[in-house]
Amino acid sequence: MEKRAKESRIVNTDQVLTSDLNNYDTLFGGVLMKKLDGCATLSARRHSRAKECVTASTDSIHFLHPICQTDSVCVESFVCSTGNSSMEIFCKVIAEDMMEGTRKVAATAFLTFVALGEDKKPVKVPSVIPETEEEKFLYSSATERAEARKKRREKSKELAEYITLEKPWDE
Repeated sequence: MEKRAKESRIVNTDQVLTSDLNNYDTLFGGVLMKKLDGCATLSARRHSRAKECVTASTDSIHFLHPICQTDSVCVESFVCSTGNSSMEIFCKVIAEDMMEGTRKVAATAFLTFVALGEDKKPVKVPSVIPETEEEKFLYSSATERAEARKKRREKSKELAEYITLEKPWDE
């Protein structure tokens, strides 16, 4: 089974509230990360039609330009490649200055999700068909990102073996 990338596309535009700002009067990175994860989850669920999709990894988030209170923040996400039960989701963030009308790519991110069945075990997902130049570019470079993701995961597992579980204040 195959699905076109655009079938998983989610677009969410919102205003930047005062409560979303850090001490530099720009959008908190964590607020944006939550928006990214929410959109990516919906893209994964839309593509897989699974009741549950869980975040397996946030591979990268690149903050390219600050987002100000006068901006709207638009998060767009879609499935750009798939494995057996995993889906790589690409997210882009467009900030638009609402006073001037200028737009810029403020951030990009790649997240990986796994579709789960009723038994909470991974289920097979449809492959993805890229159509636009952007989708084709992301699809063609997916294997390289998957290999890098696998290496980072192995290193994280190795690191976990050296991390102490002791509380420093209990010494």
